[in-house]
Amino acid sequence: MLGLMFLWLRQPPLVGFIVAGVALGPTGAGFIANSDNVALLAEMGVVMLLFFIGMELSVRAFILTLRQALIVMGGQLLAALLLGFGIAQITGASHSEAIILGFIIGISSTVVAMKMLEEMGVLRGEAGRVAVAVLIAQDIAVVPMLIFASSLGGETVDYALIAKKMVVALGLLGGLLWWFGGHRKLKIPFAERVEDKIEILALGSLAVCFTAASVSGVAGLSPAYGAFLAGLLVGNSTLRSRVIPVIEPIQSVLLVVFFLSIGLLIDLNFIWEHLWTVLFVSLFVIAAKTSLNIFLLRKTGASPQTALIAGLSMAQIGEFSFVLSAAGFSSGALGYDLFRLSIAVTAVSLLLSPLWGSVLHRLEGYASEGLQNYRQALAKAYAHELYEVHRGREALVLARYWAKVRYRAIRLTIYHRRHERDRRKS
Repeated sequence: MLGLMFLWLRQPPLVGFIVAGVALGPTGAGFIANSDNVALLAEMGVVMLLFFIGMELSVRAFILTLRQALIVMGGQLLAALLLGFGIAQITGASHSEAIILGFIIGISSTVVAMKMLEEMGVLRGEAGRVAVAVLIAQDIAVVPMLIFASSLGGETVDYALIAKKMVVALGLLGGLLWWFGGHRKLKIPFAERVEDKIEILALGSLAVCFTAASVSGVAGLSPAYGAFLAGLLVGNSTLRSRVIPVIEPIQSVLLVVFFLSIGLLIDLNFIWEHLWTVLFVSLFVIAAKTSLNIFLLRKTGASPQTALIAGLSMAQIGEFSFVLSAAGFSSGALGYDLFRLSIAVTAVSLLLSPLWGSVLHRLEGYASEGLQNYRQALAKAYAHELYEVHRGREALVLARYWAKVRYRAIRLTIYHRRHERDRRKS
């Protein structure tokens, strides 16, 4: 119901799913006291999400924007890691926790950003193309991040083993992207016989997805990595157009469970006890990411309007940050307090995304007018509010003036009355 309500309000339904999880969770109404079973389904949802991202990825289109996407994504991640180490210095956190915090902050929400751009009607435009390319680069980067985060636990960290895993993972991924970028689609045996059989396509795709995820997990890599590679293979095959509409409903159901489980993880007591800290960190991260995104996009050749809209759409912390938090906590690399703080801040940033969406709606209308700077765009988008503030300020100044006049008049009246009383007594 909450998902439908947020959809009716023209906001991302996932926010409603998270709110529903909070309401049903241990610190809400308490209807779901144990989230272990839901968490298992949520992990399946993450695997399916990466499988679907791999299927939908247009390798050739992505390669055309690869340079800009990698530069922007690399700058985002570097700044986020520096911020993570800064937080570690202030709080006394370990280097492993600083790295995971950087990963968490650096990721944006693909689902929220694409929904916001779609609502504006610019998803297929220049701003949408640039933002989606950066978001896909982030989603791909999540795979080695998960491998790294899962390997940081324990008393000693084997960085050599982590480096080997990263080299293997990135090498295999880069090889597949290079191959599919210059070759025709894979021809699946017996494709003509199964392309119209929905149940075979659904079961076969799920089998490929979870088999690849299991093999990847057993090999010491992330299950999500194997699912993503399986998605690339299926997405670059002759059955792609048949498989996507069959798999999409299954993936949507598992994603609802995933966002519901996020709500179950949110500790309302922790947020209430640290309300100002959570709000300050959330707003600071959103503002910092917005400024950084716009700066990086402008430096890589985007126009002011494109950089503004694309940068604002990627300002929140993403859904994969929950997965990174859970992976770091499960491996022992992320402490319980920082785990709860990261979950709270990520959730608040997603919950604030509707407000950010309203900013986008206003700015988009002026993006085509050739405005040369962001201050001018913001001033025009919020001209009515600025006018009301100006009127309020004038009214306040006028009220203060008349208050001073009345105060002086009262003082003068009191003075004359005292003077008259003293005169009569004398």
